[in-house]
Amino acid sequence: MPRFEPFRGIRYDVAHLDPAAVTAPPYDVISPVDREALLEADAHNVVRVDLPVVDPTDPLSDPYATAAALFRLWRHEALLVDDPEASFTVYRMEAPDEDGVLRRTTGVIGALELSRPGEGGILPHEFTTPKAKSDRLDLLRATSANLSPVWGLSPAEGLSELLAVDDRPLARFEADGVAHTVWRVTDPARVAAIAAAVSAEPVVIADGHHRYETSLAYRDERRQASPDASAGGAEAVMCFVVELVDDELTVGPIHRLLSGLPDDLDLPAAMEAFFELEPFELTGTGTIRRLQDSGGLALVTAAAAWLLRPRPKAMAGARDLDSSRLDVALAALGEQAQAAGGELGVVYQHGVDNVRAAVAAGDAQAGILLRPATVAQILEIAHGGERMPPKTTFFSPKPRTGIVFRDLS
Repeated sequence: MPRFEPFRGIRYDVAHLDPAAVTAPPYDVISPVDREALLEADAHNVVRVDLPVVDPTDPLSDPYATAAALFRLWRHEALLVDDPEASFTVYRMEAPDEDGVLRRTTGVIGALELSRPGEGGILPHEFTTPKAKSDRLDLLRATSANLSPVWGLSPAEGLSELLAVDDRPLARFEADGVAHTVWRVTDPARVAAIAAAVSAEPVVIADGHHRYETSLAYRDERRQASPDASAGGAEAVMCFVVELVDDELTVGPIHRLLSGLPDDLDLPAAMEAFFELEPFELTGTGTIRRLQDSGGLALVTAAAAWLLRPRPKAMAGARDLDSSRLDVALAALGEQAQAAGGELGVVYQHGVDNVRAAVAAGDAQAGILLRPATVAQILEIAHGGERMPPKTTFFSPKPRTGIVFRDLS
């Protein structure tokens, strides 16, 4: 099983800086417009380091070297300060779900020993989409630091109870409709108990698969360059670990937007080979819960919406996941698109309202709403050494980048 250990963190000086203004969402959900807005709010926002861009006044400059220099400067100027000792970081997020029910996710940030699938106790739960990893690897090389945590799930029973702290928090702030609370845990007995609990069970990677794979590549580089074949701090990655229980997780689906279909295609009729169709009314809230209660997916077009109940015979061999069932139908739609001289386009999109808006605006010909995978399904598939299709799960809320950093040098 992977070791999980405390580390001496690097943090923003929240006595002089507003954590809501200097932290940011994960880099891969930030648009150029979002990045500019974050910097307008505070020039010390973490995106200057975690999401570097080429300086327009110096187009030949290396953005990663610039980010690393800035990270060092902020440490020198004490905008970023080192913890006095190694610790775990307990991090809680609270936000209402789509039905307005307040949900809470409490996890612990520590250093998780890296291992490849099959080597140790790290279990990726879904395939990743093709995506350049050079950006994150170049940033790792330049900064020699973990700037944001991957998200891991632990079946360690009772972990949530170990994270129930009532000390005064380091920081409490609201951002994007989510309340964030942060504590440092240094008590030796509690630290030992948390480390033992997480290290005793496999850890399922919930979010940050690309960053995890990049950390493995960086570890291997460091090993090759080291006389003793040790990567030092790069033998582990900063990880936010949450107990794998329904009460601590909000698992949402990632829906699909379709384009490239023949203009004359009767999409509802084409889907009838795989699903039983009936009219479905889209309402303001509770759509996913209604799909769960009805046992189906939903097809959304500009004209109407339909409930899609899978036909068992058509789905023979498909995994018991909406993403797997839909892949069966999309394979057939892709063939029809190719026969008409086109190519089926599939875009991943979370949020029912975002799907409806894209279809209404003509940015997609249709949308497919999926139900979320369950905690039990995630654990079963990961323990079986298998993976879900890409973009099956969406965990929310997302941890903010900038809560804590980890030096790998």
